[in-house]
Amino acid sequence: MTTLTSSIARRTARPLAVALLLGMGALMGVAHADTLPPVRTAPTGVEYISGGVGSDEAHAMQQAATRWPASFEFAVKDGAKADFAANVHVTVQDARTGATVLHNVKADGPFMAAKLAPGVYRVTASLDGKALQRQIDVGAKGPAHAVFMWPAGTDMNS
Repeated sequence: MTTLTSSIARRTARPLAVALLLGMGALMGVAHADTLPPVRTAPTGVEYISGGVGSDEAHAMQQAATRWPASFEFAVKDGAKADFAANVHVTVQDARTGATVLHNVKADGPFMAAKLAPGVYRVTASLDGKALQRQIDVGAKGPAHAVFMWPAGTDMNS
């Protein structure tokens, strides 16, 4: 009887352990998703997400950005380091046609990601009246990423 019981225990232990690990992984994914800000949709139909205030949300945004076609990072130079910037206004235009796909949307934190169709875009980010431009090529070699670094003294509260 003991060998029958231990045989049954061995056969059920592995599936139970696998189910437990899968359940823990699913719960960790839900916890990770809870730290992301909501996805928004621009009038043009382009979905975007912005945030990254606080270490948990910043980490979640950095991880999520790798799964979006385009991502942007905003910072202000502060001596030898840089401080994250928020309240940045972002406009994205098709570099070929000039069509605006995101118009003056506000980034609520230092990170933004957008579901842009493949193509070349001109991205303008404005903070404290100072505009910076970058050109990105979405879809050429995986997700496109651009960093916008304003000079020291730029007011991050505007």
